[in-house]
Amino acid sequence: MDLKAVLQRFDGRSRLLVHSLHSGAAGASNAQTVFNKQRRSDPDVTLNPFLETLCQQEACVREDSLVLKPLVCLFSEGFKRNLLCFLHLIHPGLPKDHVLHLLQCLTQDDVENQWTCTLIKQLQRDIEGTRKGTLLTSDGTGKLKSLCERFRNANAKGKWAYCFEALEAEDKETNMPVLSQKKRKSNSMDHDGDAQEDHQSKRVKMDFCPSEEEERLTEEEDPKMRMSQLQQSAASVSQARSDVLGSSKNLPDHMKAAVPVIKELLDTESAWDESSVSALKVFHECDPDEVEVLCSMLCLSEASEQSLPQFCSCLLDLSPDLSHSTASAVITHLLLPKILSLAEPASRCLVTAAMSLCTRYPRPTCQALIEPVLRKGQTGSAQAEVLCRLVVDCLEPHHRLLVFRTILGVSWDEGVLSVIHALLDSKLELREEDFSLFTDQLCSQSPHFSKSMKFAKMLLSVLTKYQSHVNPACHHTLSSCLSFNETFLKKSLQAALKRISL
Repeated sequence: MDLKAVLQRFDGRSRLLVHSLHSGAAGASNAQTVFNKQRRSDPDVTLNPFLETLCQQEACVREDSLVLKPLVCLFSEGFKRNLLCFLHLIHPGLPKDHVLHLLQCLTQDDVENQWTCTLIKQLQRDIEGTRKGTLLTSDGTGKLKSLCERFRNANAKGKWAYCFEALEAEDKETNMPVLSQKKRKSNSMDHDGDAQEDHQSKRVKMDFCPSEEEERLTEEEDPKMRMSQLQQSAASVSQARSDVLGSSKNLPDHMKAAVPVIKELLDTESAWDESSVSALKVFHECDPDEVEVLCSMLCLSEASEQSLPQFCSCLLDLSPDLSHSTASAVITHLLLPKILSLAEPASRCLVTAAMSLCTRYPRPTCQALIEPVLRKGQTGSAQAEVLCRLVVDCLEPHHRLLVFRTILGVSWDEGVLSVIHALLDSKLELREEDFSLFTDQLCSQSPHFSKSMKFAKMLLSVLTKYQSHVNPACHHTLSSCLSFNETFLKKSLQAALKRISL
């Protein structure tokens, strides 16, 4: 296909997208960047002309005959994959009928590439809001069924090795490249050794029903094997504790002597007094490595939440304050595991402990607690509630700004949106550069939150409380964001944007 001739069919903006989608593995990302810049310069720009041109009929020669094919079918497989990934990123803001028409055009051609076929099905699922059918091809379904059948007998000789050897044999029969016989024999010996070693530790049975979707596959574990796994997990914990005890040999005697005193107070939830504070002075004498060993020996991550307020209160009574590294280590061991594992609202004791340490040690809390929770991804409502309390009630403005800049570099979900909204309501002192980066992030995220009320309310907060930060470039960016919004607040958002004078 002559790309130069084909490009004449597209308008100027669409040509830039075509060039971007031809730029290899980064094609989808490059196209999104180009499209976002086009929307910032002209909020009314749409992809309709681009999609309509791709669907136009083009004459081509197939099997010595002249046939008509949609223009999109004449492009390379790499272009098609990038196009589908690009549409997957921005489809919430596109007319459904245009995108579905393009997918119909793509299916008119014989789609031999399995990735392209799967991307078409996935995008169609997302647009129609259904999960009917399966993303697997018939060939993939057959291979998965065969794979599951081989694991049906948990006592089969070789287990994984048998499976891989059989797959290699099939590949050889179909003239696909395979490893040399010598290397395959070596791998088989390694896999057999692993199979014999794991024979008493894990047994997995898998079943497959070709009439159901692939996500309906389930694993059924033998109760005896489950007990073996629990015993093995307990052995791992025991080994880890043995390693800690081994490291504790390097601690000075007076540090080791303080461990049982502190641990008893944590375990029994007894009343803490001045002698308890004296025992905690050992943290002043530790270097960073010794602090890690000490926290592990104290099992701070396993301390009951009821004991946390008293423990933190005694830490705050220490004079002088803990060093940055020591405070970070204590917060990491004491609070981070508990907050990451929250499945329901945090207890009063946990929130009180976190807020007390955050108030005294704001920067260590930001680095050892708030940032790891945000970077972990999938921030739940329970985690978001704790973080909102910390950033609003405990942090000074410059520390809130640190958290805000961290958020610009993490993936967003509904929990993160709650934290952003709380930060914005606290009236952040944003520089022009910070606000510009924030609006760019809003623009890239808006297609994913087109129906999110939290996102819409956050935008409304930006437009009403940060009007003085909006320059002409940011105005265009925010206008682009609003075009994706599908909530009932859209008119209010547009009205708020119009009220901003440039």
